[in-house]
Amino acid sequence: MKPDVAAGLPLLASRPHEPAYHSISGSTSFFKTCFNGLNALSVVNRGVGILSIPYALSSGGWLGLIFFFLFAGCTFYTGSLIQRCMDMDPTIRSYPDIGHRAFGPIGRAFVSMTMNIELYLVATGFLILEGDNLHNLFPNVEFEFAGLVISGKESFIFIVGLVLLPTVWLDNMNILSYISATGVLSSFVLIVSILWAGAFDGIGFHEKGKLFDYKGLPTAISLYAFCYCAHPVFPTLYTSMKNQKKFSKVLIVCFAVCTTSYASIAVLGYMMFGSKVQSQITLNLPTNKISSNIAIYTTLVNPLAKYALMVTPIVNALENRILTQPNKGLSTFIRTILVLSTIVVALAIPFFEYLMSLVGAFLSVTASVILPCLCFLKISRSNYQIDRVESISIWGIVLIGIVVLVVGTYTSLQEIFNHLLR
Repeated sequence: MKPDVAAGLPLLASRPHEPAYHSISGSTSFFKTCFNGLNALSVVNRGVGILSIPYALSSGGWLGLIFFFLFAGCTFYTGSLIQRCMDMDPTIRSYPDIGHRAFGPIGRAFVSMTMNIELYLVATGFLILEGDNLHNLFPNVEFEFAGLVISGKESFIFIVGLVLLPTVWLDNMNILSYISATGVLSSFVLIVSILWAGAFDGIGFHEKGKLFDYKGLPTAISLYAFCYCAHPVFPTLYTSMKNQKKFSKVLIVCFAVCTTSYASIAVLGYMMFGSKVQSQITLNLPTNKISSNIAIYTTLVNPLAKYALMVTPIVNALENRILTQPNKGLSTFIRTILVLSTIVVALAIPFFEYLMSLVGAFLSVTASVILPCLCFLKISRSNYQIDRVESISIWGIVLIGIVVLVVGTYTSLQEIFNHLLR
């Protein structure tokens, strides 16, 4: 069914205590959906959240953890709002469908644009991540071309981009999909390796850190927001379930496990390196230890499969708009230009922590906090009157989201410009 037609269908007559579940359900079991949800929260933020969250804690101090748990609670609630939007209109199948049902074609376009820009910037962040970690392993590498000396980090960013280019040319992404499905295992290996380095490789957990740093709080909250940017995937998980009534329990399991993992690695990583923790904790690890090398190489390998999967939705959107009929040559050209553009942006703005905090503040907050609230309020208005207390609470979350968006985006852009001018 076409989205425009589906969005025009009347809502089922449902009440707050009698949700209208989708008449067509999937075949995925509860436990498989939990696994897919955990994979989404660890892969949609592409494992970057685990690497950067100790730096986020270092930026805001120990009291900043309060905001981390508050944000986890808010995003769990907004995830349940997405479920309720879908319960109210069984024709909704995707996140852009929710935007269309709430605000028409403009809503669909805005949701799609937000998702694609986020994917683009995170793909760019992957190149920076690869460049940072390869330069950490091989600090003395540099190249000279036509009298121009190219640093190791810049060289690695360019080389990795070229290595990834053929994977983007592929039309069949099934192989890469299977590789990317190892996201949960990769995250587990990464956590164990980092903790092993702290416990048994002489680093220890002796740093006390700062109690609170209000100057770094916007960056901290923005990175916390980035850890919970899986909301665009929730509609797909919901519609794939055999028993959709259990989706709320799936959210509980996924958010509980991921929040515990994030908090644990944040606390232990901060205790390992204190204020010296870098934007990616792997950059602090000694390269002469086996556990450190496992963590670093796990970090390096993951993006090789996930990069192509992330840019595929962008490629599809561009090709649908530009190509009137299948054209292999022009399709390859579009994909090549897209990859080269991410290389250029990564070379121009090689500041991993500030780019990711920009994504968290501007895009993740929009997609995971503000949009679910506004769409729910709009869709529910034509279905039933929600409780006034809940309505006030939702508007409160929207207000908080807007404050984080404005302050976090301003801080991230300011830091980026300050570093560019140095």
